[in-house]
Formats: sequence, C-alpha cells, structure tokens
Amino acid sequence: MRSMRGKDGGITRRMRADRAKDRAEPSELFRPAPAPQVAANGVESLRVPGWERMRWLMHGFSTRRGGQSRAYCADDDPSKLGELNLGFTAADSREAVAENRRLLAEAITGSRDTPLIPVRQIHSSVVRFAGSADGACAQPGAGELRRGEPSRGDGLMTNTPGLLLAVQTADCIPVLVADRRQRVVAAFHAGWRGTVKRIVESGVGRMRLEYGCRPNDMIAAIGPGIGACCYAVGEEVLSSFESQFTYFADLFCEVYDSDPVRTKYPMLFLTQRAPGHSPIGPSLHLDLIEANRRQLLAAGLPARSIKVVGGCTSCQRDLFFSHRASQGHAGRMMSVIGVRPR
Repeated sequence: MRSMRGKDGGITRRMRADRAKDRAEPSELFRPAPAPQVAANGVESLRVPGWERMRWLMHGFSTRRGGQSRAYCADDDPSKLGELNLGFTAADSREAVAENRRLLAEAITGSRDTPLIPVRQIHSSVVRFAGSADGACAQPGAGELRRGEPSRGDGLMTNTPGLLLAVQTADCIPVLVADRRQRVVAAFHAGWRGTVKRIVESGVGRMRLEYGCRPNDMIAAIGPGIGACCYAVGEEVLSSFESQFTYFADLFCEVYDSDPVRTKYPMLFLTQRAPGHSPIGPSLHLDLIEANRRQLLAAGLPARSIKVVGGCTSCQRDLFFSHRASQGHAGRMMSVIGVRPR
C-alpha cells in the first residue's frame, strides 16, 4: 500500500480534481431501485425492462422479501412474514434457505423444481460452465460435479435449457449477460477484487471463445449492489484500480458528509491532525456499477444493450441485504438467469 503523505492535493488531485463528479453528496450518487414484481408465492424480484419480450429467457434479481427465513428479520414478531435469505449462512437454517431457493425458482420460472446452479464464490476471475442440473464443470464436455457440490469461481455460463445460473450478493455487483442469437446466458459476481481481475470482461470473452457469441448479439444487466453513494473505500482499493485501468479516475469521487449538524456547526468537528489524516472530512467512494459497465463496453457490447437496474443495498435495507450496512450480519440475494426449456 502506498502512502499519500507528501503528495500535493492528495487523492483528489490525482483523480483530476477539476471534474465535477469528483465532489458529491450521497444523494447525488444514489440510483433508486424499480418497483419489485411480486410473484404468486409472495417472492419479490427485480426484472430488466424489455427482457420479458424474449420468451426464451428466464431472469431475475431477488430482494430480501417474501421467504421463510427469520434469522435477519428486524424483530422477532412471529406474526410478520419471513425473508428470502438464499445463502447457507451460519445464522439461518438450511431448511429455510432450501425452501427459499425453491420459492425463487418458482417465482422466476413457474416451477419450484427448476435446478438452481450456484458457484462457491472466491472473488476471482474464474468462470465455470453448467452442463446439467447436477452442477458446474470446468469446461464444456468435462466431467460433471456431483449434485450439491458447487465449483469454485465467480462466473457461470450455459446454453443448456432448463437451468437457472445463480450468483449470490449482499453488496457486490451481479451482472447477467445473454446472447440473443446463440441463446447462451451467463451470471457474474463482481466485488471490487473480482472487478479488478476483470471477471465480467474476461467472462464475455469466454462466451465468445466457447460458444461463438458476438458482442452485437449480447445484452447485459447490472443488478443492485452497494452504490457509489455508500461505498467508501481506502488507498488499497484506489491503488488496485489505478494499476489496472487507465480510466480509474472516472470510477472514484470524494463524497462529503451531508449531516445537517456538521454542516451547521463545522467548528465542532475540527481536529488538530493534518489534512488528509483526520477521519473528519470527505471520504473516497467507488462506483462499482460504472466499473462493470465499462468492462462490458470494453468487451464490445453496445452501450444501448447494457441496462443498469438500480438499487443500493446499503441505502435500501428494507429491500436488500447488505453485509457492510449490517456489520456482517446479513443474508444473501441471488441473481439468476437461464434458457427456458422448449
């Protein structure tokens, strides 16, 4: 980790401080989520506008609403409905999570028996291929994994009808991609480490290599995750992006505290520490959604084919789980995509 001490103008100068986006308040960076769709079984999910016209395509971004879990409910009132935690976390029961996964499959596909294929996420650039309902394999034609043993990685792709590929998030960015001509689909999990490793950009490249996909035939959707309004990061993250992307400065901005007390009485918050070394003042925020949109563009997808669904997991905790906002006590959402059986 490099020290910023002694560098004129600090981080903001390095990021071209003359750009208007470099200074903002959280409200200016917030992207609201659309109204969820409510399935007959009570599960709420977000859909991509326009994708419903493709009858062969199944997709959705889950919320925390509409399931059987009570581990992360705000209170213990048994009369209130449960939540849709889709991750096998230590705080929740496996039975509740398994039922939640069946409910999600039913809400998206109409059948609770639709196989849901996840990966064991490791914040990498590793992409796996799903060839059957039993699990993911490393390459097309390779031996299948046994049922219930997801492979390690952060991307999944398939052209096999009847499967729902799934990535889990609770702040990281989910990205769904589909080829309209070849009917190939993919799901990617992009935290900041996976984004630096180009999980989405390299994943689209694998789709082109293995399935003959062409970028002009592809569409993509970036789902809800922690927004630039809330995602404060440190020097390690900035340095990692700077080392990998020429446009890194476009992904960061300084966010100023909008606390009305601090605004009205700034003298109460002064310290004797040198500028840039005090916890008081602007913080550096990263726009992970824009970072992954840039990777889709770099992979060749037209800008018009990329949709940003919206929603900040940290801001909208009534709608989403957030690992950061809940200090680690959070369930998991799932973003799913699949090819509908004929």
